[in-house]
Amino acid sequence: MNGLGNNSVAHVVVDEDALGQRLDNFLIGLCKGVPKSHIYRILRSGEVRVNSKRVDATYRLCVGDSLRIPPIRLAERRQSDVDEAAKARVDLPIIYEDEAMLVIDKPEGIAVHGGSGVSFGVIEALRRQRPQAKFLELAHRLDRETSGVLLVGKKRLALTTLHDMFREHGAGADKRYLVLVKGRWMNATQHVKQPLFKYLTEGGERRVAVDPQGKPSHTVFRLLARWPEMSLLEAQLKTGRTHQIRVHLAHLGFPILGDEKYGDFALNKSLKQDGLKRMALHAWRMAFRHPLTAEPLECVAPLPAGIADYIAAVDGKNSREFTSENYRQALSDA
Repeated sequence: MNGLGNNSVAHVVVDEDALGQRLDNFLIGLCKGVPKSHIYRILRSGEVRVNSKRVDATYRLCVGDSLRIPPIRLAERRQSDVDEAAKARVDLPIIYEDEAMLVIDKPEGIAVHGGSGVSFGVIEALRRQRPQAKFLELAHRLDRETSGVLLVGKKRLALTTLHDMFREHGAGADKRYLVLVKGRWMNATQHVKQPLFKYLTEGGERRVAVDPQGKPSHTVFRLLARWPEMSLLEAQLKTGRTHQIRVHLAHLGFPILGDEKYGDFALNKSLKQDGLKRMALHAWRMAFRHPLTAEPLECVAPLPAGIADYIAAVDGKNSREFTSENYRQALSDA
């Protein structure tokens, strides 16, 4: 990929990291800051050649393909040096890493990627911290307000294998979350199968609701601990719908503490005064097979201090009525 610039033709030889990727998506990733409309214009005009031939934007790349890319004027970045330095300093604790992938304990309050009014996210910060990395792509997503286990592919083959695994849901990765909810949850284990429908508000914000016309959705909730006015649950995803845990719990009348989209807004204000200044949802454990070796892996992100400290404060004021081994494990390293 050396030689890509504003004033010269670039010649790129495809390696295994781009194997099977669509030509348009490859160019969009390669030409950072260039509008997609311009990418598609040079594709339609035939200015991009693969092995000296015109090809469609949907062409799937092969190892050894030779790409000719015309001179492209990169968009000027309007971010200050201070902003760039701040992005590079974002703390992204690494839980696991090898040549194929890495696993991050994502902090709450940071998006996984830039867009929708967010100038940067985890993946952009990670690329700034590792400028030598040839390939870094998200294998899945977490909500901005959610912390915990996040997988990133370092090779194209590993990424596509992880994508396939996540599409299998229950048969692929075993994803577990810790969540504090309003109210006294009674069942030790409860399966929730409510269809979820995505829609946009009048203001253009994405929302999700339980609706018969929605997509099938399945969450398993397990009670870990209970206090007079709140409960700690483990949520296991059997499907991976947008805002699934948040909407299922709100629908049941047990909104997540600190949830500013689906929660109890009046309660959230008082929670901030009491020390809980974030949404109490954390992706704490994921078990899956390594995308290249198929060896079993389990990655754990202990409950963060922002939630653990609040639980400790509640524990000091109220007796806990129910405890499981998972509760002790979740707090052990926080």
